[in-house]
Amino acid sequence: MPLTLEQMRNIDIKDVSAHDIVDVKDIIIDATLTKEERMLSVAEQMNGNPYFFKSGNILVKISHMETAVTMDERMEGYLRTL
Repeated sequence: MPLTLEQMRNIDIKDVSAHDIVDVKDIIIDATLTKEERMLSVAEQMNGNPYFFKSGNILVKISHMETAVTMDERMEGYLRTL
């Protein structure tokens, strides 16, 4: 059974194997796709967990504050920085 976004968010970075995490430089964003398709593509390339990626040898966990800003808006903002 796949993990929910909340379950993925709650994973401790100490419990993640760097071998299972994609390097951000290897993520390809196809600008011809719709926003939803791009988000799905990136999540799939991140092995289904959008909260973890590597930058070289550094393992990174993304988090956000509880605000009125939606997860979609946060992910869209993040994806624009790639």
